[in-house]
Amino acid sequence: MTRHRAKAGALTAAVDHFLKVSRSYWPGLFHCYSLPDLPRTNNDLEQFFGAHRCHERRTTGRKGATPGLVLRGAVRLVAWAATRLRPFASEDLVPETVSAWQELRHALETRRHQRTQRRRFRHDPTSYLATLEADLLKLILPP
Repeated sequence: MTRHRAKAGALTAAVDHFLKVSRSYWPGLFHCYSLPDLPRTNNDLEQFFGAHRCHERRTTGRKGATPGLVLRGAVRLVAWAATRLRPFASEDLVPETVSAWQELRHALETRRHQRTQRRRFRHDPTSYLATLEADLLKLILPP
């Protein structure tokens, strides 16, 4: 593009901007080509997620995402992708750091709890808010 910049005419400024932005991202711009199993384009990535969606539909019979995928998608999708590449032994599943594993488990449990609370609120908002108010009063007022 630099060589043929003069042929751009009125778009010369756009070419200059493109070159400037490309240079700023250059160190990681084509990182996907250095990793053999990383999808190269958005279409490849969409095909990857579509394949998972198709398998999920076949195994569960649901049209939409299963609650387990919604809650634990960050773990289940990665596990699904990894097991497509090769089988894993139990030794491979040992976490590198226990604290990172505990943080992940805590985040997943927090999401599950939040989803449960939303479901309880939708089911019976009056009762949910009364329970919440009673719990708040216990914290504020001494016994």
